[in-house]
Amino acid sequence: MSALPALRTGQVLAYGVLGLPLAFAALPLYVYVPRLYAGNLGLSLSVVGAILLGARIFDAVTDPVFGWIGDRSGRRGPWMALAMPALALGMLGLLAPPASAGPAWLLVLLVVACAGYSMVSVNYHAWGAELASGPAERTRVMASREGFGLLGVVLAAALPTVLGHDEATGLARMAWGFLPLLALAAAVTLTGAPMTSGRGRGVPLAAMGRVLRRRDFIRLLVLFGLGGMAAAVPASTVLFFIDDVIGRPQAAGPLLAVYFMAGAAGLPLWVRLADRLGKVAAWMTSMGLSIAVFAWAFTLGAGDVVAFGVICVLSGMALGADLALPPAILADQIGAGGAGAGACFGWWNLVAKVSLALAAGLALPLLDGLGYAPGADGDSARRALAGVYALVPVTLKCLALALTWRWRHRLGALR
Repeated sequence: MSALPALRTGQVLAYGVLGLPLAFAALPLYVYVPRLYAGNLGLSLSVVGAILLGARIFDAVTDPVFGWIGDRSGRRGPWMALAMPALALGMLGLLAPPASAGPAWLLVLLVVACAGYSMVSVNYHAWGAELASGPAERTRVMASREGFGLLGVVLAAALPTVLGHDEATGLARMAWGFLPLLALAAAVTLTGAPMTSGRGRGVPLAAMGRVLRRRDFIRLLVLFGLGGMAAAVPASTVLFFIDDVIGRPQAAGPLLAVYFMAGAAGLPLWVRLADRLGKVAAWMTSMGLSIAVFAWAFTLGAGDVVAFGVICVLSGMALGADLALPPAILADQIGAGGAGAGACFGWWNLVAKVSLALAAGLALPLLDGLGYAPGADGDSARRALAGVYALVPVTLKCLALALTWRWRHRLGALR
């Protein structure tokens, strides 16, 4: 594929707009669904965790295939448009379930929503890698996408409280609002960002395996997976932590909004730091910040709303680096031509989904096994919750930081 001309600012922004509804959809899937089905509909944490694990692993193995389909056809836009109705209908069913909804309902709707999300997301990410003409422009493209994505999660965090007198009502109304939001954003992105030309490339299915021979790609996948698990464990348990450790359930929406707003505000800082030090060094800096912040979170107790708000700001800033820098490093590895971008981002999404699945599938049953249940009032149950919420991410981030330091010269983008 020939090199593309430099992108105008409007094109970069138009590409990023679709990141808003995709992130808007992702937050309920990973944060609200566990509590909605375990708290409001009465399923046990172990059952919900097992369903999340099974559905997401099944969903994850389809991601490389979706990436190959986009590479093979060279036409990402039509595949994205085709998958959006499945995403929309799946979200509506998940967030506005009937009172009789049980494990089967949760499983089927998760598969539908996640399959639609995957087809859109894999090709959207690969398209971004193909759009940019150099490392600095790739960082701009990724930052645009993740910046709009953070705006999406801020809206998803705040709207359930605003739209309903209780969380379940707010989620149902938010699901209906998601439909026009997705349609509008898709129209802006698909018409405002330049489509890459790849028709007739004829990428063979074997290309899915060939990209795994790239050692630096495998190293980056390992680090990305560890970081994904470190982020997904608190994402799956934060509402329980705010309810039963901090003791302020009414503050959940504002605290989540602060977290994601801090992530959006921190994106320009990480981009500048990446320009100065290199993307890998900037990413390691964010890992150190996360370790310190979650270690502090373990010490909190009832009423520590202000301290937890500060933690949300600092951990949110670290989130901005986790969102923007790893895919920018991957885009640098792929190169300006974008060869195999769909295959790489297919495996990328697979690792993201597996890490999320493992985090939810292990953290929720672990809490169940340690004696925690939503609304628990015993000190031992609350300490178990705090340990899973804070110390598990600290351990994973420490491992990721050590490996990043060891591989820093092989990953690239380090000055």
